[in-house]
This record gives sequence, C-alpha cells and structure tokens, in this order.
Amino acid sequence: MNSQRTTRVAAICLLVVLLPSMRGEKNSDEPLPAVKQFMDEMWRGLRERKLEEAFKGSEEFFADRLDASSGGRTFKDKTDLCRLAWVDQLLRHPIEAIGKGDVFTRQLHEASLPAITDIAFEKLAPLGKLTPAMNQDLRQMETPLEQVVSAIEQADAAARATLAPLTDAERAELRAEIYKQTTDCKNGHRAPSKEKALRVYTLLTKMDMQPIHRAARSLAALADPKLLEALSHIPAQQVQPIQGVKGSITAVIETKAGKIIVGGTEANEYALDEMDGVCGVIDPGGNDTYIEGSVGDKRPALVILDLAGNDTYRGEKPGIQGGAILGLSLLVDVAGDDVYEAHDVAQGSCVGGAGILVDMAGNDKYRAYRRVQGQGVAGIGILADVAGNDDYRAAMLGQGVGGPLGFGLLADQAGADHYYAGGLYPGPYDDSPGYAGFSQGVGVGRRGTANGGIGVLLDGGGDDVYEADYFSTAGAYWFAAGFLRDFGGNDQRVGSTRTAFDGLERKVGRFLRYGCGFGCHYGVGMMFDDEGDDSTFADFGGVGFAWDMSVAVIWDGKGNDHYDSPGHGVAGAYNNGFSAVLDGGGSDVYAGAPPAMAEAQSEYHREHPTAKSFTFLMDWQGADQYPDKLENSHSYERGWAGGFFMDR
Repeated sequence: MNSQRTTRVAAICLLVVLLPSMRGEKNSDEPLPAVKQFMDEMWRGLRERKLEEAFKGSEEFFADRLDASSGGRTFKDKTDLCRLAWVDQLLRHPIEAIGKGDVFTRQLHEASLPAITDIAFEKLAPLGKLTPAMNQDLRQMETPLEQVVSAIEQADAAARATLAPLTDAERAELRAEIYKQTTDCKNGHRAPSKEKALRVYTLLTKMDMQPIHRAARSLAALADPKLLEALSHIPAQQVQPIQGVKGSITAVIETKAGKIIVGGTEANEYALDEMDGVCGVIDPGGNDTYIEGSVGDKRPALVILDLAGNDTYRGEKPGIQGGAILGLSLLVDVAGDDVYEAHDVAQGSCVGGAGILVDMAGNDKYRAYRRVQGQGVAGIGILADVAGNDDYRAAMLGQGVGGPLGFGLLADQAGADHYYAGGLYPGPYDDSPGYAGFSQGVGVGRRGTANGGIGVLLDGGGDDVYEADYFSTAGAYWFAAGFLRDFGGNDQRVGSTRTAFDGLERKVGRFLRYGCGFGCHYGVGMMFDDEGDDSTFADFGGVGFAWDMSVAVIWDGKGNDHYDSPGHGVAGAYNNGFSAVLDGGGSDVYAGAPPAMAEAQSEYHREHPTAKSFTFLMDWQGADQYPDKLENSHSYERGWAGGFFMDR
C-alpha cells in the first residue's frame, strides 16, 4: 500500500471515529438536564417575585409586534418578507427558546451530513408554510460511481426545477440582479438598492426549495467514507487530453449533466472554468491545484472529490470551492493539509441553492473575503471540517452565517482551531472604532428589506481562539437567529480582531460592538459552551446582551470561566430585551460594567406599558468574583424586579 493510500485510509478511519453521525447515533429531543434546570429556575424566580403576569405581558408584546409585521402587514421598516417560522417562534417564547437552541445545536453536531440538510431545510420553512419531511432512505445504487452520477444529474436538474415557479422574465431578472443585490461590502446589513433588493428577495420566496433539498441530500451522501474509498478503484481508460487539465487523466464518465473527469495519482492542475462541459472531478491522489470552478447559470452543478494529497484551491470568482449562485456544489477533500483561497460565495456557501464543503483530515487553511465558510442565502451553505488544527479567516459574513431564507453552518469536529472574522470593511457605526464582522454563528437580515436566516458555528473540541469584529460570535440582527456551540476545550473569545485582515497592524482601534451572545432588533443569539476554562470578551453590547425585542443567551456547563463586558456588563437587556447568562460550575470571574442589568422602562416602546426587559444571571457553583460589590450565595434585583442576579 503506497503512502498516499495509507494516508487516505487513515483519514477515513479517523472520520468514523470522530463523527458519531456516521455510526447512526441519535440525540434526545429534550434539553439537557442542566439546561432544563436553569429554565425551571427562571420560572421559579418569576413566581417568587410575582412577575409571571409581567413576563407574560412582555411575551404578548413580542407577539403583537411580530403579528403587526406578518401576513402582508407592515409597521415602520418591518415586514415579513423572508421571515422564518422557527425564528418567529423563538422570539415569541424566550425561555422555551433556550431549550430549543440546546436541542438544535446538539442534534446538528450528532447528525449525519444528509440529516443536517434535513434539519436545515426544516428550519427554513417561511411563515405559513411547512417543509414536507424528506424520505430518510437514500436510493441504493449498484455502484458508488453510479451514485455519484445520479447525485450530479439530480443536482443539475434541481437547479432548474427550483426556478420553475418563476416566469421566463422573472428568471432572467433574478439571474441578472441576485449577486449584486445580495452583496454588501459596506456594513453587512444594508442592501445596495432597496427597491431592487426587495424585488430580488420577493422572487427568491417564489423558488421551490424541495428539488434543492432532495438534491442537496443526495450530494451530502457522497461524503460517505465507504463510497469514497471505493471511488479510488475506478478502472483506467484510454482518454484524450482535456483542455484545462495539466497532468494525467485515467477516465472520463459521460452523464446527462456533463463529464466527470478522473485524474491520476500524481499532482494535477485543474483550471475548472476552462474545462467545458465538466460537472465533476474525482482525483485519487497527489498534491493537486484547483483553480476557480464557479457554479451558476452556465454550470448549475459541480462535484469535486479529492481522495488524498496536500491540495490547493484558489480563485477569485464567486461560487467556487463548494459555493454556488442559483446552483448546487459539493467539494469533498479526504486527506492532506489543504489551502483554500477565495473571494466571495465560497467554501461552503450559496446564494440560491446549496453549497457544501467537507474536509475530512489535515491542518487546513481557509481564507476568503465575504459570504464564505458556511453561509447561506435562499438555501444552505455548509463547511464541515472533521479533524486537524485549522485556520479560518474571513473579512465579513463568514463562518456560519444565515442571510434571508438562508441556513449557514460551519462545523469543525476536532482540533485546536483559530477563527478570525473582520479586519477589512468599515464598521456600521460612526461613534466607535472598529470593523464590520457579521460572522461566527450569526443570523443577519437586510434592515428594511428582508428578514434574516439561521447561522451556526459548531466546534467539537480543542483549545480554540475566536476573534471577530462588529456583530459577531453567537448573535443575530433583524428577525434572525445565530448559534455558537463549543463542546470542549479551553477557549478564548478575545473580542475584536487583533490585526487587520492582511495580517498587518489595524488601521482603527480595537473595539467589538455586539458580540459573544447578543440579539439586536428582533434577533435571537445563543452561545453554548459545554466545558473548559474559557474567556469571553466584548467591549460594548456583548456577552449576553439583548437590544430591542431580542433574545441573548449564554450557557456554560462547567469550567473556571472569565466573562468581561466593560460597556453594558455581563447579561444586559434593554428596550424589551431578554438576556440570560447561565453558568453551571467552576470558579468564575465576571468583569466589566455592573452585570445583570434590566432596563426598567423601555426607551423605544414607551407607549406600551407591558414592554419590559428581563435579565437572568445565574451561577450555580464555585467561588465567583463579581463587580459592583455583588457577593456569592446571594440574590439581587438589578435595574428593576425583572433583573435577576442569583449565585449559589
């Protein structure tokens, strides 16, 4: 057995060990007992302070504002365009939402890749619509190669079928405007042209997502280790050279969607956009280079399966490296220390459709500018990295981001990883320094244009470092939901990026505004950390901060943790916000401004007497340190009776 084959088999074995999903393990539909205990204690605290009716009134006000902007109704700049039913339910019931967020993130972590697509599309159901359950039984093909062919052909057909409800004129209009009107390089949450963007998002709501769902599930099944191992034994053929390929080609398979190229075991170079009519590449080994590979109108489906080698993927066009614009794309790299370099809509990203990148082993480097590394608009974008100490670098809208009608997931199973997001584009506020981020488990809507989606970042273990700029790290903005869960390791969430995107000195001062468990303007942000001695910092409006009809939650299972929020304090809620910071064990330090502050009277919603803010800071074990002369083993009212500080 040669060294490349040994590396490949080792990587596949590692995948089976690390990924419980491949063994078919199931997760409970109930919250963890430790999470449920905190939820019960919140209700008990409300009863003891006789605040049940006040809390119910706050929930009713949430519901009233949501109802006032649904069913075609509007108030001010709020509409129901692209609003997701699940996000709507989370906003209506904040305490119950904590349990749902716990279950959701654990189920994603333990699910197979095909099952993840089911969960994603279920959560993408708009208001008033249900997503039919997908048949869990994948069609069995006679051979692994036939399964690859079938999945590519299905993806190619789905890219067209999903637009069938639109007229020819509408399809042409959407293709012409979708990239420009969903791209924002200025601040991350505004559309370039409100009128044109409204039209684009309205057209996206007409798409039939069922063909995309079915095809994405079939593509996801191609990441099965046994199937990938079998593909390394495709018999060689006598073939002619292919334009755009440097290196040997051992087979060409004709399909209804185009040609699948099978490369040799040495180093190959694939200039994918020069390879006319090619819809797939299977490469058994070698240190290969993949250039561009855009997926869209001209090539609606592309699959790359690289089975071994230290590979390089690079390009500047949007829709590459498991990225797609109104199409479907899958990139699977089985083994090797790989480098991914791109600009926009790349590395497991989509704008209309599905984009999936799976890297199974190696210490990998991901670098791209915006809408990358698990980002979705009108579809799903998934980046799954199974093993290795990986480095993720994005400038904006990356690392688990859900835009309108979108689901974005970055799932890293193991390793000491580094997540960097920001350092390039100007921040959205003139009164404080900083860059825009909108990354790392964040849901983002387009204010005044379209509601946001669901963004998730999951890390299975390892001592990780997170650094990001404005609106990043477990948060949401504008009718959206964002989640970050780290299952183990001593992690550092250091606040704003420490250098500029290019690695040089920042041109503006370090400042993180909205970060580390936040909700802003009808957003739901949740951060779960199961164990480890962790540190979490945000300058202003962070570390469990809810602003204006939003929900912010941090749950930490155990460990000696350090929380620091000099701007508003740990766990703050204003303008009918709901904030909860829940720590289950360890000797913890809470630093910064006075914590657990709940605004007594809403500034934004004074005309509504039931518009109350609630906070819960609960720490159950350990010798903890607090500012503002707060003591262990005490309970306090903070701001008003709806501000709960409880230490046991």
